Amino acid sequence: QVQLVESGGGLVQAGGSLRVSCAASGRIFGNYIMGWFRQAPGKEREFVAAITWIGGSTYYADSVKGRFTISRENAKNTVYLQMNSLKPEDTAVYYCAVASGGDYRRGRDYDRWGQGTQVTVSS
Repeated sequence: QVQLVESGGGLVQAGGSLRVSCAASGRIFGNYIMGWFRQAPGKEREFVAAITWIGGSTYYADSVKGRFTISRENAKNTVYLQMNSLKPEDTAVYYCAVASGGDYRRGRDYDRWGQGTQVTVSS
């Protein structure tokens, strides 16, 4: 089974940038979708971005479109989320996940999840 490990979170000032990574162990199949979700204290988990493993089609939540970029490096089984122009409201635990099908925006369609990495944006 696929195991996911996030890294790269931290504290950054508003307007700054941060890149989080998700390393996958195990076999990633061509039809997989890799997604990033986040959950802020007291709020529900929300979709952030997703990318298809083959083809690299990308999808973004409206709240991050134009500021965040999702990418993948197939040879390293790694997915990245580059976050620019960060805002305090981006503060959350960021999780990566993998899905073999379903709706890329829907968390329950993802099969495996990482442990999460904290991103804190100070004002």
